[in-house]
Amino acid sequence: MTGWLQRALFPPVCVGCSSLVTEPGTLCPSCWGRLRFLERPWCPVMGTPFSLDLGYAILSAEAIASPPPFARARSAVVYEGVARGLVQALKFRDRTDLAPWMARWMLRAGAELTPECDLVVPVPLHRARFLSRRFNQSAELARAVARGAGLSYAPEALIRKRRTRQQVGLGAREREANVRGAFHVPDAALPHVKSRRILLVDDVYTTGATVAAAARILKRAGAGQVDVLTFARVLPGDFRAEDQGPI
Repeated sequence: MTGWLQRALFPPVCVGCSSLVTEPGTLCPSCWGRLRFLERPWCPVMGTPFSLDLGYAILSAEAIASPPPFARARSAVVYEGVARGLVQALKFRDRTDLAPWMARWMLRAGAELTPECDLVVPVPLHRARFLSRRFNQSAELARAVARGAGLSYAPEALIRKRRTRQQVGLGAREREANVRGAFHVPDAALPHVKSRRILLVDDVYTTGATVAAAARILKRAGAGQVDVLTFARVLPGDFRAEDQGPI
């Protein structure tokens, strides 16, 4: 099918609201104005934004009080409005076609991470949840990120050995307890993880409990460094915003 005929039969629509747009994978002006990108200045460890530029070496109170097991975390957008809608469409309405477009924004946010990483690993689903959902939204994003960055993709490097409760609706401590001991690096994956610089990918960073638990296991398996890249970020003190959607 030629390009003009394809565009005539299947015109590009906004990935946020399905209004007609000029190019596929873009947002209409209304949705674009309601998307909040995370930009510098931010904490060099947590990636949370500062209201003032305090210098690159200044850490957030969160990073100082509770240093994470990963080296750096970055997210593309704030988890609200249009961004929340994109995550929920990917996760709950089988809109896997959104993953490559979302990954483009993630690559922009993780521009300082990808050149220093060797391997892209998605946060895994438990086998039972994967069978019921039929796909892992984090793996869809991770695959697109790996392709865009020219990095190796390793979906089997990390497994979720224990089925956990949905994190939505849980408090910060409940989330930590829920994912404690849930992840495992299979013996077959150990040579691929050892001494490698890993980019751990998930859809939303809320309290960080899930990616922290996953990063901790990867480090115990010998990973040289673990960085985290997510599409959206719930800003500190506002993690209940994730509850505004289906579970």
